[in-house]
Amino acid sequence: MRDHAGVKGLQRAEFARRTGSNLETVRYYEKVGLLPEPPRTANGYRSYGKTHERRLRFVLRARELGFSIYEIRELLRLVDERNRPCAEARDVTATHLADVRAKIADLRRMERVLKDVVTRCGDGTFPGCPLIETLFHGPTVG
Repeated sequence: MRDHAGVKGLQRAEFARRTGSNLETVRYYEKVGLLPEPPRTANGYRSYGKTHERRLRFVLRARELGFSIYEIRELLRLVDERNRPCAEARDVTATHLADVRAKIADLRRMERVLKDVVTRCGDGTFPGCPLIETLFHGPTVG
């Protein structure tokens, strides 16, 4: 980390690289309020510290787990308020888990339909294509 006029930290490009992120991602999370704006050095550069790094890693991991920006904002609110009961974080996560399970069920239904269509296509030499017919006339997956 560099020391810029008494503000110790990383510039945005270094910060993004260190967290395995990119500049656009860092800018976006600042814009939507998930990452607080860091202090500036004497020459105007942003200076990201350990707190920013920890918070960005939290956001990135939450995104890997499929949490929405809104859900991450709620979880970070609980982090920032510190005296909030774990039950609130559990509730946000349980709701997210239910959404994930619903998506998995939808994906399984899609898989069954696609598997059936691929099987009906056989070796692909039929004059009519079951896939195309399914897309025109078949039932919806949901």
